[in-house]
This record gives sequence, structure tokens and C-alpha cells, in this order.
Amino acid sequence: MWCCEGREQLRHTHSDTFTPPMPVPKKDDKSSDRVTLKKEIGLLSACAIIIGNIIGSGIFISPKGVLEHAGSVGLSLIVWVCGGGICTLGSMCYAELGVTIPKSGGDYSYVTEIFGGLVGFLLLWSAVLIMYPTTLAVIALTFANYVLQPAFQDCLPPYVATRLLATICVLFLTWVNCSSVRWATRIQDVFTVGKLLALVLIIVVGLVQICRGHYDALRPSTAFQFSEEPSVGQIALAFLQASFAYSGWNFLNYVTEEVVEPRKNLPRAIYISIPLVTLVYTMTNIAYFSSMTPQELLASNAVAVTFGEKLLGMFSWVMPISVALSTFGGINGYLFTSSRLCFSGAREGHLPYLLAMIHLKNCTPIPALLVCCIATIVILCIGETHNLINYVSFINYLSYGVTIAGLLYLRKKNPALLRPIKVNLLVPVSYLVFWAVLLGFSLYSEPVVCGLGMVIMLTGVPVYFVGVQWKDKPKWLYRAVGECVPSPPVPGCLGSRPSPPLLLCLLML
Repeated sequence: MWCCEGREQLRHTHSDTFTPPMPVPKKDDKSSDRVTLKKEIGLLSACAIIIGNIIGSGIFISPKGVLEHAGSVGLSLIVWVCGGGICTLGSMCYAELGVTIPKSGGDYSYVTEIFGGLVGFLLLWSAVLIMYPTTLAVIALTFANYVLQPAFQDCLPPYVATRLLATICVLFLTWVNCSSVRWATRIQDVFTVGKLLALVLIIVVGLVQICRGHYDALRPSTAFQFSEEPSVGQIALAFLQASFAYSGWNFLNYVTEEVVEPRKNLPRAIYISIPLVTLVYTMTNIAYFSSMTPQELLASNAVAVTFGEKLLGMFSWVMPISVALSTFGGINGYLFTSSRLCFSGAREGHLPYLLAMIHLKNCTPIPALLVCCIATIVILCIGETHNLINYVSFINYLSYGVTIAGLLYLRKKNPALLRPIKVNLLVPVSYLVFWAVLLGFSLYSEPVVCGLGMVIMLTGVPVYFVGVQWKDKPKWLYRAVGECVPSPPVPGCLGSRPSPPLLLCLLML
């Protein structure tokens, strides 16, 4: 049922109880026996993956945080526009990396290729341990809250009910992604259109309000009235809040190997999607301010619901349902791409080799999908996840900067490398300047929150040296794992007996 997708890093087999992985066929090898991920993602689906991953719960959560730290309507809108511009610069750099190093795995694959195993493992460790499971949990909880909100208009939905519905949603979408890549991308296409329609509804209603003259908060004379003059650190935190809404702009790079003609479709999808999302986000915030005062927006825990209650009257129920559809597509997109990160990490030898297995018939990385699903459900059961958003945003920006710094290092290290796309040097330099200022002032303003983000990442250092670098592990450990893994009928394939625990597998890397 399973096949290990060509892991050259598994050559260090220490025991006869292990079957070596299937060798990578040479270019002239006509027998395509090796099972690989299929190229089924065209330009439309590629755009849907980017838009679907960016537009999730962020645009319905972050406006409050951005306004709170920016201190005025005008500055908050500038933060949203500049945030999209910074993402555009970053995505241009990722387009170059994506066609220069055409491997799935995104930041992790590029950093591993450029800087080596330890730096790549730290990015992978923080992403698998906290970044993506936490983000998935936040989006799933947002989905559950908005679905249940119409039934609990006078109070918050019950704690258990929201967790149960969020878990069911994650389990269902995991099953879809395990069953078929085509079905997963079709869901992404449909719900991306749905979430855009929800935001278009907000924008159209907001524009109608503006045409009626309801734009007091947007007038130049009042837009930059500060309740309290923001410091540079507060502005940096406003950008950090906006970055959560924009997170996902690099996710197409996680599935590069499944994109049809990636050299053409990867940059095209990026250049279409990022400006579109920036426009939609900016117009959505303008629409919010056409119907709500800054004080009302700051007092609201569900901005879109408050907007709908004020302007849609008896049709206000449309807004929570629209937000639920939006977040449903976001969960699907995050599951699809984060599972490919686990898959790529296992293929490179940084995660248990079990996660490099793909289903022979469906050609989907089912073990990697199950790990992402289980990690998300665990975080859902722990309790509050919103406090981790700042940790996630900080780690996100840290990984972006390291990756784009790697682009400059790769140009110097290997200038003769074929680069179908080569961006102007000012693009990565401008991004890195902004990146350094943002992280520096964020760390100064929130040393505990941002410091914990760095600590989470650095906990991967001992794990790397024990699990990956330590080659001469005791033979009894290999024998114990070998007894759990039967000799597969085909080299590189996994039989039907139970696999060893993941922690034990990690020690076997």
C-alpha cells in the first residue's frame, strides 16, 4: 500500500532488519516504477492555493490588533497596504528560489539546500511543533465559532461544542486530502471563490455606505487622530499582527513538485495572487471603517459579525456563514501544504522515514497528513491558542528572513547556477532591511513573547544532534525498531504491520 519516495538520506542503514529505500532512477531509466507525487496543480489551482491559504481567519481577527497597535485608522490602513507590499517583495524572492531549487518543502527545502541540515531542521522543527498546528487550530476554532454563533446569539458558543466541531472539520478535510489530491484542490478552488465572494459582499456594502456619506472615520482630518502616539515598537507590532493575516503567501513553494510547469506557473500565480489579496484586504478594512467607529471595532470580538449586524439587518446571518466557509477553505489549504512540509522533511532525513511514505494508489502522503491532523487536534484540546499567534508570527518572519538571506548567499556561493527567474538585487535587500527593523523592534517591545518564539525554535538543537547527527546509536535500538517493521514485499514499501512510535523513529534517523 505504501511506497517511500526516494530518500537518499536513508543510506546510513545500521541493521539487516531494514530494507534500503527505493533508489532514485536515472534519467535514462524508462521503468517509472518509483511512485512520486503527481503534477496536478495548474495555474488556477496554484492561485487558489495561495489565496486560499492567505485569506483564512486572519482578515476577521487581525484588524482589531492592527488598529490597537497603530493607534489610528489612517496608519492602520497604511500598515495593511505596506504589509501586502512587503509580501510581494518576499514572494518575488521565493519565485526565484522556487524555480532555482524546484523541490517541495518551501523555506525548509531552500534553507537545507543552502545552509545545511541544522538550520533547515530548526525551521522544520518550529513549523511542525508549533507554527502550522497552532495556525490550523486557530482557523478551525474560528470556523467552529462562526458556524455556531447563529445558534447562540446571546452568548458565546459552548467550549466543548466549538472544540468538537473544529475537530470534526479537521478530521473530514484530512480524509479528503488522504483520498485524492484532485478532490483537495477542487475544494480549495470552490472555497477560495466562496471566501472572495464573502469579502466582496463586505466591500460592496462598505462602498454603498461611503457613497451615502458614511465615512467620517476615513476623512483625512480624522483618520490620523491618535488616541495615543504610537512608538516605533508599537508600529512594528501592528505589522506583526497584519503578518498573521498575510501568512501563507509562500505556501505554493511547499508543493512545487506537484505544480504543472512550475517555471511558468509558480511566478505567475504569485504575481496574480498577492496584489489581489492586498487589494481585497485594504478594501475590506475600508469597508469596516465605513460602518464602525475605531472604538466599536476595538470593542468587537468578531468584526465581521458586528459589521453584518449593523448593516445587513435580518440577513446578518449571512456573515458568520460566509466567514465559516472562508475558514473551511483555509483549513484545507493549510493541511495540504503543511503535510508536504512533513513529507519533505522525512525525505531529507530530518523526520521519521515513515512520513516519506505515499499511498501507491492515491499518491498522497497519508502518514504526513495524519501527523498534521493529530498535532492540530492536540493543540485544540489544550485550550486557548490565540496567545500563540504572536509566537507564530515572529517565527514566520524569522524563517522568511533566513530564507531570503539564503538567496543572496546562494548567488555568491554559486553564481553559475541556472536561474530561470532572477529578481533585482534591491528586492531581497529591501525585504531584509524591513525584516531586521521589524524583528528588532518587536523583540524590544515584546521581549517575552518574541523571546519564547526563539526558545521554541532553539529547542530543536539537541533533538537534531541526538536524532540526526548521532549515527552510532546502540544496536539494540535498531533491533527493537526492526522488529516493529516487517520486511516489505517491495523495496521501499511499508507492510501492513504497525509502525514504530514516532519518537522511537526520530531516534532512528
